[in-house]
Formats: sequence, structure tokens, C-alpha cells
Amino acid sequence: MTILYALVARGSVVLAEQSGTSTNASTIARQILEKIPGNNDSNASYSQDRYIFHVKRTDGLTVLCMADDSAGRRIPFAFLEEIHQRFVRTYGRAVLSAQAYGMNDEFSRVLSQQMEYYSSDPNADRINRLKGEMSQVRTVMVENIDKVLERGDRLELLVDKTANMQENTFRFRKQARRFRSTVWWRNVKLTVALIFLLLVIVYVILAFACHGLTLPTCLK
Repeated sequence: MTILYALVARGSVVLAEQSGTSTNASTIARQILEKIPGNNDSNASYSQDRYIFHVKRTDGLTVLCMADDSAGRRIPFAFLEEIHQRFVRTYGRAVLSAQAYGMNDEFSRVLSQQMEYYSSDPNADRINRLKGEMSQVRTVMVENIDKVLERGDRLELLVDKTANMQENTFRFRKQARRFRSTVWWRNVKLTVALIFLLLVIVYVILAFACHGLTLPTCLK
């Protein structure tokens, strides 16, 4: 899964969150929420190891996700934009006074579904490329997380690789089956072609043999 963790918060109050694997990203995300400067609308990305925390703040609502660095920026920010729109559309002004985790029971399922969609469905990226709505993301600089957190506050990011390894294993097996099927069909086609060629050769030999046997008769 490309997007491993996500949350929605008002200031430092987390309203909903979801993790796709066992990780302490939640703790680091809270540190980021407390440290990111200002209250203005902004987009930001902070790297730690081979993972990047992407943050989108709009109208006092912050949406954050942690993604593998191979995901780039367009897909994670498209995910954040989608989550922001769904959250505001669902809860409206209730987000201004909601208690911590007030929307978690319901919206964590939405986070999970969208994390899966933006991590595995190629249409997620294709649609946003066609819309051209994420061009502004190119201006978002990826800074090291030390820019936000004091070195003494910085925690080691722990991510359970088991889920990712299982997914990679499934993909490998699927590709292996597809490869074996392709090779099998190729061998079948080659065998049929060789049999056909052999039959043609046998036919030609028999034709010449029969022609050689009948030729003296014709001379008589």
C-alpha cells in the first residue's frame, strides 16, 4: 500500500484517523500537527527515512497522510484533497465544535477505502492527471522532518513491513502465474508450428518419392 496512514484534524485535535499497517506514525503526526507554523492555508511535505508526511491545511482543517516516498506528491495530495472535500461535505460546520475522534467511527472507513483506492487503482492518478488539478503540488518542497521537530523530539518511525511484504508477495505470485501462462501458450504455439512443419516436410518427401516411382512408368 502506497498510503499507509491518514488523519483529519482541527488544529491539533484529531477527528478521525486510519492506519493501513502497524506503525507509530500517529505519534509523529501529532507532533507535526503541534509544530507546523501558522494558521494559513498551506501544503507541506516532510520526509523521514523513506516515508513522507504530506499535510494539507484548508480553512482550519488539516488533512495529513504518510506515504512511501515512491508515491511522489501528486497521488498523496490528490488523496488529501479528496478526503478534505468528503469530510467537509459530510460534516459541514460540525467540524468546528467536534470532540476528539468525534467522526472516527464513521469516517475511518472512508479513510481506509480511499487509502486503498489511491494506493492501488491506476485510475486515481489518471483522473487527476486529466483534470490537471494538482499542478500546484509541484511547488511543494519536501523538507526533512527535522525542520519541524526539534531533534530531541524526533522519534524513529516504525513501520510493520509485513503488510507490504504480503502485498508484494501476492503481486509476485500473480505475475509469476501470468508469466507461466504466457510461456505455456508460447510453447504450445511453437509445438503446433513444429508439427505442422514436420507434416509439410513428410508430405513433400512422400510426394517426391511417389513421383520417382511413377516416372519410369510414364517413360514406357
